[in-house]
Amino acid sequence: MPVMTHKTQSMRKLLLLLPLLGMLASCSEYTKVMKSRDVDYKFDYAKRAYEEKKYVQASTVLNDIYTPLRGTAKGEEALFLLAMSYYENQDYTNANVFFKTYYQRYPKGKYAELSHYYSGYGFYLDSPDPQLDQTYTVKAIEELQNFLERYPKSEKVPEAQQAIFEMQDKLTLKELQNAQLYYNLGNFMGNNYESAVIVAQNALKDYPYSKYREEFEFLILKSKYQQAKNSVSEKMGERYSDVVDEYFSFVNNYPESKHLKEAKTIFRIAEKHTSR
Repeated sequence: MPVMTHKTQSMRKLLLLLPLLGMLASCSEYTKVMKSRDVDYKFDYAKRAYEEKKYVQASTVLNDIYTPLRGTAKGEEALFLLAMSYYENQDYTNANVFFKTYYQRYPKGKYAELSHYYSGYGFYLDSPDPQLDQTYTVKAIEELQNFLERYPKSEKVPEAQQAIFEMQDKLTLKELQNAQLYYNLGNFMGNNYESAVIVAQNALKDYPYSKYREEFEFLILKSKYQQAKNSVSEKMGERYSDVVDEYFSFVNNYPESKHLKEAKTIFRIAEKHTSR
């Protein structure tokens, strides 16, 4: 085993200390920048911090100077970099605020197109699972649709469209889960089958190209069958007739559906109760 000399040990210690010394120097400069009243100096530091991926430092400094820089040659870039610093730090709510501030203040600015895009795409990245509140999902769709209307030839169009499709599917899945919940509740404290039908029909109207369309239509068929099955005698025939109509519509749309066997069972029972 080689013997470590005093010189080698010193070099090793120095190499270990270099990152720490760099961090201390960086912190010292950041403290100096925050105390400074020179907005140009602060702006140059913030740009460098952003390029070095120090987004918290960049946003803190830019927050302090974007208003004083308004009306100057650097004001537009400072506001956009502030928004991007929040975006890169995954603070999409604050990013949206400053992206919107940018494109409202500079509607034909150098970064207007990107501000419109990232304003919506940030909310897309922040969009939660379907069972949670979908406020950000709705906002993302609105922002990205506005972007597509304003910049139909942008290179970001495919990404924006794909994000919208994914979020619409998420909203549709949430509606499917709601409709299924009503179906599972059955006649508990009211006719929940009717509510299931209403939710499913509204979802089909709002999202006609959803990948969950087959599931909605089958849920409508099942719900109408349960309504007929639990009807008073004077309404039973009419409701079973409606079930038969729903069955023919379903099998016509999905002749190879995985639900075909269950649908046929429902049809055979319903047909026996109709006068056809």
